[in-house]
Amino acid sequence: MHILSKSRFIRGLQCEKAMYLETYHKELAKVSPLTRIKFAEGRSFERTFKDTFPNGINIDEELGWNVEEYPTLTSQLLQQEGDVVLFEAGFQYKGVLVLADIVHKQADGSIEVMEVKNSSTVKDVFRNDVYVQHYVISHAISNLSSFRIVYRGADEEHPFAFLDLQEEAQQHASFIEENIERFTQVLNRKQEPFVAMGDQCDKPYECPFKEYCQQPHPIQLALDLTL
Repeated sequence: MHILSKSRFIRGLQCEKAMYLETYHKELAKVSPLTRIKFAEGRSFERTFKDTFPNGINIDEELGWNVEEYPTLTSQLLQQEGDVVLFEAGFQYKGVLVLADIVHKQADGSIEVMEVKNSSTVKDVFRNDVYVQHYVISHAISNLSSFRIVYRGADEEHPFAFLDLQEEAQQHASFIEENIERFTQVLNRKQEPFVAMGDQCDKPYECPFKEYCQQPHPIQLALDLTL
């Protein structure tokens, strides 16, 4: 069983309270229409790139919501001979589960991973996304040769751009490990952490729990009474 996922880890970097709520009280989330549109655009761009791999096997279609089974099926498929392309391949290490957009095992056995982002630039939050994925995947397999971000290219003739972040991700392994330990402790306590509202409510993403946090809660009421 996993307690952390890639999305929860990224949420935790933005706000530990949001990470906690996403884990234990997801029903409190309210996603804005604009955010839903961005999600849809991102999925569309991702599908367009995945279509360049017509023989890709979609783990999501095979297993649906049974995410705990993703790493086992992924491992089995990667043991096949020859060229193998997987979508939403699962890997787990130290209680952290990540699903990679595209995993390509080449004929020589080397494996490249690609994370697709609907953006014309490589933002810091995308780098953190790659760092945590790389940390987990590099411990789960031994033949990882590259880890690239795929983002929007310059024009229609060059629709995709690529940036290999494997070396950079290796340099941030201790940062990922420290935060995995910190976030795991927060989630294991099963007690909502108090975090005052601030810039993190909108950066790098609009938090779906803003409306919940804007309501008065017992801890905040107690603080107000002492003022």
